[in-house]
Amino acid sequence: MTEPDPNPLEYAPALESATVAALRERYRPFIGGEFTDGSGAVFSSVNPATGETLAEITGSAESDVDRAVNAAEDAFRGHWGSISGTDRAKYLFRIARLLQERSRELGVLETLDTGKPVRQATEFDLPNAAAWFLHYAGWADKLDHAGFGPSPAPLGVTGQVVPSNFPLLLLAQRVAPALACGSTVVVKPSERTPLTALVFGEICEQAGLPSGTVNVLPGDSESGASLLAHRGVRHAVFTGSTEVGERVRRDLAGRGKRVTSELGGDGVNIVFADAAPEEAVRSVVEGAFFNQGRVRCAGSRLLVEESVAEEFVARLRDRMAELRVGDPMDRNTDVGALGSSAEVERLSELVERGVAEGATRWTVPATPPRHGDFMAPTLLTGVQQSMSVARREVFGPVLSVLTFRTAREAVTKADNTPYGLAAGVWSEKGSRALWTARELRTGVVWANTFHRFDPTAPFGGRGESGNGRVGGAAGLEAYLDV
Repeated sequence: MTEPDPNPLEYAPALESATVAALRERYRPFIGGEFTDGSGAVFSSVNPATGETLAEITGSAESDVDRAVNAAEDAFRGHWGSISGTDRAKYLFRIARLLQERSRELGVLETLDTGKPVRQATEFDLPNAAAWFLHYAGWADKLDHAGFGPSPAPLGVTGQVVPSNFPLLLLAQRVAPALACGSTVVVKPSERTPLTALVFGEICEQAGLPSGTVNVLPGDSESGASLLAHRGVRHAVFTGSTEVGERVRRDLAGRGKRVTSELGGDGVNIVFADAAPEEAVRSVVEGAFFNQGRVRCAGSRLLVEESVAEEFVARLRDRMAELRVGDPMDRNTDVGALGSSAEVERLSELVERGVAEGATRWTVPATPPRHGDFMAPTLLTGVQQSMSVARREVFGPVLSVLTFRTAREAVTKADNTPYGLAAGVWSEKGSRALWTARELRTGVVWANTFHRFDPTAPFGGRGESGNGRVGGAAGLEAYLDV
C-alpha cells in the first residue's frame, strides 16, 4: 500500500530542456549582415539562477561601433530608406513569423540569460515581440495616414541601447517601428543579457533583410555611449535607469540628435473601497512580482482606501503565499532569479531601511534555491510617504502598502515621486476611475487591470520616467522626419 502524498497540492516539476536554446560556445557582433569578430574585450553571459557560464561573447570597441553605423548608413542610403512601404512590410512580416516559429528556442534562451520564468518568456515576451513586428508591418505602407503630414521621410540611422529585463521584447518595440519607417538600426543589448539580441541578428539574416539594415553590438556601457554619441546616428534611443538617462541627455545636448528615452519607473495601484477585491488582489500581485518586479512600470506601490485596507492586505498575503519561487526553467515557477547578486543586496538593504524607518515586513514563506540570485517576494505595510521605499525606484519583488481616505489624497500620494510611468485605478465607478486617471501625473493609467500591453496602444512616461512613446501610431513619430 502506497503512502499518501504529504502535500497533495504540490505541483510536479515541469522542467523545460536547456538544449532547446541551442547555445553556442561563442557569440560575435552582427555587423553589415554577417557575424564578425569584434575588437572589444571577451566577456561571459552568466545564468543568474545557477551562476553557470552560458557562453563567451566578443565585445565591441569604438571601431566596431564605427563599422556598424557606417553599415547602417550605407543600407539607409543604398536601399532601405528608399524602398516602398509595401516591400518593407514584407520583411517585417517575415521577421514576425520567424519569431513565432522559433519562440520556444528564444523563450528558453531568454530564461537562461535573464533568470525570468520560462512560462513568462514563452507566453508573454515572445508573443508580444512578434505582435510588435506584425503591427508595424501593417503601418509600413500607411505612413502618409499616420497623422504626421504628407510624405513623412525616414529619419536615418537610429542607435538603440536596450536594458536587461526584457532584452528581446524591448528590442522589438524599438526596432519594428524604426524599420517600418525606413530607418536603419544599430542595437547595443545589455552586457548582462545579450544572447537573444544576437540571435535576432540571425533572424534578420534568415528573413533576407538587406545587409546593414539591422546591426547588433554586444558590449559594455562605453560601447553604448559611443553608439549614442556617434556622428552618424540621427536618433538616440536609451532605456535604463534615470541616472544614466540624464547623463545621456547631457552628453547629447546640442549635437542635433533626436533623443527618446524610457527611464526609471515607480508604478502604483490605487484601490478604492468599491473595487472587486479578488480581481484587484490578483492583478496587484501579478503587477508587483511579474518578472521578479524587474519592470519599470511594476506596481511596487499600493494605495488602499483605509476602510478596506486590513481586509485587502490579508487577501494579498494569502495570494502571495501561493507564489512559487524557484527554478526559472520549471513552468510552475512564478518568481525566478534576479539579474545579479548586487541586485539582491541592493533590495535587501532597501527593505532593511524601510523596516528601520517603521515599516512592517512580511515575506513569502518560500525557500529559494541556495545557488543563484533569488529573493522571495516581500510585503511592507505601514509605509509612509517619507520612507525611502516609497520614493525610490524598487525594481525588484518588493511591494509597499500605503493607505488613503479620499481620492484627492490618493492622487497626492501617488504623485509623490519624481517618476511618472504607469498606474492602475481600481473602482466599480467609471467616473471615479476617469477622474483619478486625469489627475495623475503619469504616462499610462490602466482601469481595473494592470500591466496590460498592446502594440496598438502608446506607452511611455512623464517626468524622470523619460520622453517619447512606443506602440501605435504615436510610436512612429520618433523615427520620422516630420
